[in-house]
Amino acid sequence: MISVENINKSFGRIKVLDQLSLELGGGRSVALIGPNGSGKTTLIKCLLGLAIPDSGSIRVNGIEVKGAWQYRSNIGYMPQIGRYPDNITVMQLLEMIREIRKGTYDHMDEDLLEAFQVRNFGNKTMRSLSGGTRQKVSACLAFLFDPQILILDEPTAGLDPVSVEILKEKVKEEQRKGKLILITSHILSDLEDLAEEVIFINEGRMVFFKTVDQLKNETGSVNLSKAIAMIMQEQNMLS
Repeated sequence: MISVENINKSFGRIKVLDQLSLELGGGRSVALIGPNGSGKTTLIKCLLGLAIPDSGSIRVNGIEVKGAWQYRSNIGYMPQIGRYPDNITVMQLLEMIREIRKGTYDHMDEDLLEAFQVRNFGNKTMRSLSGGTRQKVSACLAFLFDPQILILDEPTAGLDPVSVEILKEKVKEEQRKGKLILITSHILSDLEDLAEEVIFINEGRMVFFKTVDQLKNETGSVNLSKAIAMIMQEQNMLS
């Protein structure tokens, strides 16, 4: 579904992505992690067409993303911090996005609208919502148009425990349908529940791409958090 080949990206003299390559197919839930400033956010922006690599190529479902936009209709994106017009109500926002996306989807997935009981606060303005409630709206929008690829940036941040479990179950369900789920999070315990594989990048380069079970076995750790901490210590990434 996603093919990244030797992409490079610099901002001024700072090289953020360095000859990064990866292949991601459907039916997988993959965690993208790394230290602050490792290039995770820039990689996601490149996948979404919000940043253009200086060299290399990115293909989504076989489509070269540079100069294209249609491929985005197959991607659902949940940002870490959703920014919406302050005075628009939740239901107005949902209707506006439906109108913008008209003709780009065949099926609407309203599971999270029901599970999060969004219609109960649908008449509230986005400005009046708490951070956790805004996260619920962002999650609903990411899944709403039944995309084949989901990119979730810190998806559980600010959510209450019940909502976290609802979102986790939804992610697992979509993976079972053959979708590709790419998740970034600093809450490694959540990633352990959500992801089967881990991509670790540092200084714009891929350090490893392994399954969670492989990492636990190689480090002798009982959970992902300890396994990642051990690897970071070994590679002097905790300074």
